[in-house]
Amino acid sequence: MSTAATPWTPRRESQSEWLDVRGLRLHVRRWPRPGARKLFLLHGWMDVSASFHFLVDELADEWDVIAPDLRGFGESAWSADSYLFAHYLSDLDALLQAYSPDEPVRLIGHSLGGNLVCMYAGVRPGRVRAVASLDAFGLRDAAPDDAPGRLEKWLHQLREPERFRSYPDFTGLARQLRLENPRLPPARAEFLARHVGEEDGLGAVIRAADPAHKHVGPVLYRFAETAAVWRRITAPVLAVLADDVALLERLGLSRSEVDARLAVIPRLQRATVQDCGHNLHLERPAELAAVLQPFFDAH
Repeated sequence: MSTAATPWTPRRESQSEWLDVRGLRLHVRRWPRPGARKLFLLHGWMDVSASFHFLVDELADEWDVIAPDLRGFGESAWSADSYLFAHYLSDLDALLQAYSPDEPVRLIGHSLGGNLVCMYAGVRPGRVRAVASLDAFGLRDAAPDDAPGRLEKWLHQLREPERFRSYPDFTGLARQLRLENPRLPPARAEFLARHVGEEDGLGAVIRAADPAHKHVGPVLYRFAETAAVWRRITAPVLAVLADDVALLERLGLSRSEVDARLAVIPRLQRATVQDCGHNLHLERPAELAAVLQPFFDAH
């Protein structure tokens, strides 16, 4: 029987803060640096703000880093039933109003968070100073004929709540995290498991998230609408991609399609992290920081 690795210890400790957004309590993780430039980090689907610990430790200490748990993830409150992209967009707007009401912001987002920060930069271009999008390029276009079946399935899922797979302990979840992220060292997986997981009250461990995130969305994805927003971005955008194409294969997108999508962003810069899967901030935080630091130093 395998034993647990000693959990990794962060160099920079974070603190928890709380923000009320239209009656929903959001958890905000902050690595404070009074008077320093602010850097906002937005995590992806089935992730939490604590997963940025590895990246924050690799960045220069000059940043005041602010990273929320998106609604329905980590320690943030759950929505009543569904999770729409527009909800995350409005939450981000409230977060920035609370933490940087008068100064254009620097944003980093991974996956869902990357799509979120790019969308926000196009919707409110005057509020954004610079953006880094980590392996984020939207979803595959849905066909109009998908709408009836998707809505029917969505209604059914509202009646039949989803459940998460359980693990015997945090070490079991850590092993799963390493299966999902093969380059994640055991000690970091043990650290992360205690943030992305929680005890279920029955002696097991489950993901710290609302199972309703597993529901299909009631709104079809159309990249043409996303592109219309991206074309309005005035801030410089750094798109950082992983060289692993596993995610593209799952989404049914080709690298050339991704290239064509990103090309609609006016002030685009690109970088690729080698020997890296989708979760760049988990698998290659030092290499990612080496790409991000000079970009934000210049902007």
